Amino acid sequence: MALLEVRDLALEYSTERGPLRAVDGMSFDVEEGEALGVIGESGSGKTSMAIALMRLLPRNGTLVGGSIRLAGQELTELDDEAFRTTIRWSRMAMVFQGAMHSLNPVVRVGDQVGERLRSDGMSKKDVRARVEELLTQVGLPATIAQRYPHELSGGMKQRVMVASALTHDPPLLILDEPTSALDVSIQAQIMNLLKELKAERRISMLFITHDLALASDLCDTIAVAYAGQVRELGSAERVLGAPADPYTQRLLASIPSLHEPKPPDFLPGAPPDLREDIPGCRFAARCPLVYEPCDEPPPYVAIGDGHHARCWRHDPRRAPEATA
Repeated sequence: MALLEVRDLALEYSTERGPLRAVDGMSFDVEEGEALGVIGESGSGKTSMAIALMRLLPRNGTLVGGSIRLAGQELTELDDEAFRTTIRWSRMAMVFQGAMHSLNPVVRVGDQVGERLRSDGMSKKDVRARVEELLTQVGLPATIAQRYPHELSGGMKQRVMVASALTHDPPLLILDEPTSALDVSIQAQIMNLLKELKAERRISMLFITHDLALASDLCDTIAVAYAGQVRELGSAERVLGAPADPYTQRLLASIPSLHEPKPPDFLPGAPPDLREDIPGCRFAARCPLVYEPCDEPPPYVAIGDGHHARCWRHDPRRAPEATA
């Protein structure tokens, strides 16, 4: 059963050169107790989508369309105060990229983790006990609560951010590049922590990353984002093992292999400028398989067993064989 259902999500930023459609019709589900990985290059709309779900958009950002349902409740119909008090952090929490920039350097760690609990009226004694419990759950000693952020390593800070997100036991955790600023050994520790939370507490996760290896380690389902749209969506095994979209294929080809002598093949070019009108396929200018139908926006085609791709090659009416 889907805990989070997102349909046709659209988000614009106002800029001096006109509106920029950073998210343009994204749709996906996050099932209960499972993790959905959203992968793609910088500028693909991954983070914009996440902050739109949390209603943390900057002043120049506007949600212009779409539906967001959490456990069957339509969130777009809630006013800001209702969303703040009943949804954000209570039922849906987020761990932001770069923990070292998210913690106040002059406030003790325990005070920062327990801030929302105090604002909810919990007593100081109960807040202290809850904070120590959370720190222990994420693999930190309870004494960390008395320390300042500068006294912690990068991995410890990221664990503190996970503890902060878990204060109200939300069923859904959104993670935006949670390991991007960490070295490989600490990265592995954070990933193991996330896998434990998913397995033992059945927390659903929306895991945003540009690292396909990390996504394959944690996620049950993969959504590939490009230029504000979902290019491919399916089980991690199908998307990473038998990619159907040319963009996904090129992403996978850019990863070095330990078992094959073939060198990685880099992806040339850059994503399109989303302030401009893009009449056809958004990947066409970089795609080695481009052909005549790509002058038109490609359909989002179901290709079996929950697997979808946004490519004309999977439309039987316009596939290369049909147009030959």
